[in-house]
Amino acid sequence: MRMQTPVALFALAASLSCQATPDSYLKGAFGPVVSWPLIPIHVALLPDGRVLSYGTDGKGNQTGQFIYDVWDPTKGVSAASHLTLPNTTGTDTFCSGQVVLPASGAVLLTGGDKTVNGTRNYSVNDVNLFDASRTTLYSAGQPMANLRWYPSVLTTAEGEVLVVGGRAAPNVYVPTPEVYTEGVGWRSLSTASSDDAYGARNWSYPRAWAAPNGKVFIATIWGGTYFLSPSGTGSLERTALTLNAGDVYLPSVMYRPGKILALRKLNQAVSIDLNGAAPKSTKVTGVGQDRFHASATVMADGKVLVHGGSFADNVANGVAYTAKIWNPDTSAWSTAATAVKMRLYHSVSLLLPDATVLTAGGGAPGPQTNLNAEVFTPPYLYNRNTSGTLATRPVITSAPSSATWGSTVMVSTNVVGVSKVSLVKTGSATHTVDFDQRYVPLSYTSTGTALNVQMPASPRVAPPGFYMLFVFNAAGVPSVARIVKLG
Repeated sequence: MRMQTPVALFALAASLSCQATPDSYLKGAFGPVVSWPLIPIHVALLPDGRVLSYGTDGKGNQTGQFIYDVWDPTKGVSAASHLTLPNTTGTDTFCSGQVVLPASGAVLLTGGDKTVNGTRNYSVNDVNLFDASRTTLYSAGQPMANLRWYPSVLTTAEGEVLVVGGRAAPNVYVPTPEVYTEGVGWRSLSTASSDDAYGARNWSYPRAWAAPNGKVFIATIWGGTYFLSPSGTGSLERTALTLNAGDVYLPSVMYRPGKILALRKLNQAVSIDLNGAAPKSTKVTGVGQDRFHASATVMADGKVLVHGGSFADNVANGVAYTAKIWNPDTSAWSTAATAVKMRLYHSVSLLLPDATVLTAGGGAPGPQTNLNAEVFTPPYLYNRNTSGTLATRPVITSAPSSATWGSTVMVSTNVVGVSKVSLVKTGSATHTVDFDQRYVPLSYTSTGTALNVQMPASPRVAPPGFYMLFVFNAAGVPSVARIVKLG
């Protein structure tokens, strides 16, 4: 597998540091606006550190039928860093679902758009795969049982991929989940159908997470919450937890094992805890305003970056250009840097292996057609002073490429006094949702520059797949990650 070098990835953050200000050690900094070959409505971090994106044509028009792009951060942000290729599958992948498969590392693309009698936004049951090792997109052959447009996809503790939600046609929704098993194919969860959990009342990219009890937790926009068991033909149970009303375009993210930060309507937010006998929620301070179409991304240190969005749905009214950072240890928000571009409908955010955050896209439709991106360099990458200079980073000199649950792995660095080790699941984002993303703090012991790192105890805490392993020095500065396959 092609792996990215720490030196090459660090060059990306260094090339963007010209945007830094004296308070970047507190707020971080957005890099310059850089061109993108399409509107990256969908992005996925590949196991080799490159980024797959797709969603429109080269002019930002609605259709994923013609091209897709693979960006190599080791080559910077110039046109030479992009490989734009034709989509030869015949599927319009606009508003599909996508996730990196835990065994092969291929990207599974589920569903998409279809034009019927000149009218867009019908659905398909197509299934496609992107093979990162060959940089090839192709049909998987076996379709889903249901047509799906706007479905959610996520990896279960068993290493299968669950697909929930979406619609089959205007005013026709899909209440029955399906499960994909690599090398086997699809099965329907016919005994777990629900209009309330992920059908007519909650069909648009339902918010769902693999939970510590081995089931899948669903938080609906209307407030009800559920546990779905994806075993066999499935079973569904409603929990006693009812949330305030949310929205399909307000983000949520798992910031600790079994803990979710969820933005709800009217500038409300909750922390949901799935680690007890029953889920519970705690109100936390809102982000400051409703941010429809914002993105929430857990960073390398476990804090949550919220950026983009506006007070009105995909309208340049109350546009939030200034990002916020939520600290789970204090439940408090801090003000981060200010971006140049509005990031509304069809914008994305993705944590990169160098611990920066790609923010990109917006449009098709929208107030702006954003064939561009801005890379956010978080505060933890700057020296703790007003110089606006990047800090010296620790380097992981050796680490395993794979690991199993409960194992202890050897990691070597070039520093002593490591302060933190973390895993962050590689992201796959679209429509304010980052499928599978989660942060897992790791226990470790150290002897000089050598670390004995304890992997997560169970796939219920960290489902199978690819994770970024970060090591932090005594000053709290993260390394460039090594991508580790867990499972």
